[in-house]
Amino acid sequence: METEIKLRINGERYSLRVDTRTTLLDALREGLGVTSTKKGCDHGQCGSCTVLLDGRRTLSCLTLAVTTDDTEIVTAEGLGGDNEPHPLHRAFIDNDAFQCGYCTPGQICSAAGMLTELDAGHPSAATPQGSEPRLDDDEIRERMSGNLCRCGAYSHIVSAIREVGGRA
Repeated sequence: METEIKLRINGERYSLRVDTRTTLLDALREGLGVTSTKKGCDHGQCGSCTVLLDGRRTLSCLTLAVTTDDTEIVTAEGLGGDNEPHPLHRAFIDNDAFQCGYCTPGQICSAAGMLTELDAGHPSAATPQGSEPRLDDDEIRERMSGNLCRCGAYSHIVSAIREVGGRA
């Protein structure tokens, strides 16, 4: 069974006919040609398909496209402004936070979502006794634990996120 959905992806509006069983990942890649969102494990275990769905980190391989009708989706290339890279883009480059680059779009989206959660005082960002959220290396590793890097660039990824988070 097919249905039409309307999406706003990286600031652009799209209308797309999808099978009701189509994942958001497949709709983005195959239906719209948005290839920065990567298909890694297809089981929600690697994080390479992470996008921001209405500002929240979402594994697009586990999300049915029909559930995203009339939503705002941001991929790694949609972060930043007009011809300006997002601070995370710059920090990943400056800190050499990628090797093969396959996981990088998911890492960047996940990091952007994590930093937004911290800035918004999201309940998951609370530390004991309601103190100010901390963002040391262990905290970054814990919050990014759903994003795998097969090349092992973790220390550089942590450095890039710490640089942008500014809370070390």
